[in-house]
Amino acid sequence: MDAPAPHAPPLPRPISLSVEFEGSEPIAEARRLTRAFLADVQSVHGLPVSHRARDMIELVVSELVTNTRKYAPGPSLLILEVRNGCVNVAVWDSNPALPAILPPDPARVGQHGLEIIMAAALTFQIHREPVGKRITASIELAHEPNTDAADRER
Repeated sequence: MDAPAPHAPPLPRPISLSVEFEGSEPIAEARRLTRAFLADVQSVHGLPVSHRARDMIELVVSELVTNTRKYAPGPSLLILEVRNGCVNVAVWDSNPALPAILPPDPARVGQHGLEIIMAAALTFQIHREPVGKRITASIELAHEPNTDAADRER
């Protein structure tokens, strides 16, 4: 269940984008659509979107769509939805096999995508669907991490 982010303005209805991919579109297209969606969230709907949130949401989209291409070739669906001061990023694919979530291992080369998503997201869920599965991660829109002295010197 999504908990509201602090100071999240109530929305009359969710702001969302759904995009179906047939499996041949470049992953860069999913990132481009995400950037455009977040720009609209800020400019059209007046909701603040921090630089960190923009980067994290784009990273989550990229990782989830990449996993879909790698492990579940065929159609997929990307859904971006603003709720409670967060963007829920959901990717559905037709492969019912749930992904293996490996424990952190700095010596392992690759397969760190879900580990990164879980560290960045407020919530992370995997659901089996009647056909396939849906993976959802929630990222706070206006979160800016505390900066330390090194960041202030830049």
